[in-house]
Amino acid sequence: MSDKRSIRGFATFPEDVISEIQRAANTGVYDIRGLGARRQVPSFDDLVFLGASMSRYPLEGYREACGVDVVLGDRFAKKPIELKVPITIAGMSFGALGANAKEALGRGASAAGTSTTTGDGGMTQEERGHSNLLVYQVLPSRYGMNPDDLRRADAIEIVVGQGAKPGGGGMLLGQKITERVAGMRTLPEGIDQRSACRHPDWTGPDDLEIKINELREITDWQKPIYVKVGAARPYYDTALSVKSGADVVVVDGMQGGTAATQDVFIEHVGIPTLPAVREAVRALKELDMHRKVQLIVSGGIRTGADVAKAMALGADAVSIGSAAMIALNCNRPLYVEDYEALGTAPGACAHCHTGRCPVGVATQDPELEARLDPEMAGRRVANYLQVMTLEAQTLARANGKSHLRNLEPEDLAALTVEGASMSQEPLAGSNWVPGRP
Repeated sequence: MSDKRSIRGFATFPEDVISEIQRAANTGVYDIRGLGARRQVPSFDDLVFLGASMSRYPLEGYREACGVDVVLGDRFAKKPIELKVPITIAGMSFGALGANAKEALGRGASAAGTSTTTGDGGMTQEERGHSNLLVYQVLPSRYGMNPDDLRRADAIEIVVGQGAKPGGGGMLLGQKITERVAGMRTLPEGIDQRSACRHPDWTGPDDLEIKINELREITDWQKPIYVKVGAARPYYDTALSVKSGADVVVVDGMQGGTAATQDVFIEHVGIPTLPAVREAVRALKELDMHRKVQLIVSGGIRTGADVAKAMALGADAVSIGSAAMIALNCNRPLYVEDYEALGTAPGACAHCHTGRCPVGVATQDPELEARLDPEMAGRRVANYLQVMTLEAQTLARANGKSHLRNLEPEDLAALTVEGASMSQEPLAGSNWVPGRP
């Protein structure tokens, strides 16, 4: 009989790694999935607010006002975006999501007084018709892009990179390429779509400046132009975006999600949102463009605390994608037998790429999509945005701030050495910041 004390796993080859090696050996294909990184990385949870006491004076409950509005894109655009809350809905394509999900996001964002974003694949009437403020994404694929829709949008976002896959292109597997999706993208029906990883008509910031000017001329300089980058080298990417003439820079950390890409990309490319926001703000301040060019931070934003911390570090607004999907019903314990058929369970599902979403969010299957009521789902999104805003306001008041954008780095402390190093906030109970003398 063997001694159980001698039965030990391997640090380098834990059970999940062994399983993946064996899967790869059996199939000869890499793993594809949706949503974001599963690995734990330093995040906004590594920071805490100090709150006001003797040296700072807090605001009283709900009786003293705390503003949350934000204006985006007033650097050059004639019609900047005016948001009632500083939380926007990130780009998620029609194709990755179904029409009901896109409509629900538009309904929820409009009820909360914020914007939603098209994603790759063009503009749907469901989304445009229910979004008071709609940002139109220009990606390397240029799927569905046309001057009329550019003019119908309220802002334009040039996507250089995405947090889940900086340096990588988009994926949409054939089972999700329906007749309507294929028609919008000018693609064959039922065939895997892999979009380019870089724009075909520019290779650097000088070319990007020309492209931005073309978009401004098409839209008569009315629409703000955003530039979105995946968090890889956010200091340089932010500086080059400003040089190219962006009104708004969007920095997406590695916790950001995707509808489909290689698992190795999601887990091993990019840097966390926490250091990305600090580096982006550093670039803006060195250029004397902080608050003149607005910064939107995305990638793993979940709560009002995340919102407030991002803004304390210097962001003007945040953007949510995966969290918005979860508000719609993603990973909700409904139709559990369908999760089991996929080999997963509610709370662990990342099968966005398969088109077999049990709750009807990330699917083009009419029967599955019918499980999502866009009106009710829109209310859930609006409720979620309201709760996040109230949480952020509560924290701002506790720090004596009459507006969320008045939050500042001095309101924060770090709980871990990693968090202190990445955010450049002092370790709680000390004045020590790793890397500073």
